[in-house]
Amino acid sequence: MPKQKTHRGSAKRFKRTGKGGLKRHHAYTSHLFHGKTKKQRRKLRKAAMVSAGDMKRIKQQLSQWK
Repeated sequence: MPKQKTHRGSAKRFKRTGKGGLKRHHAYTSHLFHGKTKKQRRKLRKAAMVSAGDMKRIKQQLSQWK
């Protein structure tokens, strides 16, 4: 059976942490900031962790990280 290729779009969007988790960036950060509060914009700047429900699917897309 051939090897599974890494999903290149996912590889550009997720980064591995030291303990094996996955970091991701927030959505809603490209434009229309006048409708968002300062607190909301500040929180969107920081990276977030991938949720447990999505972890299995994303790790499969990033096949070299099994």
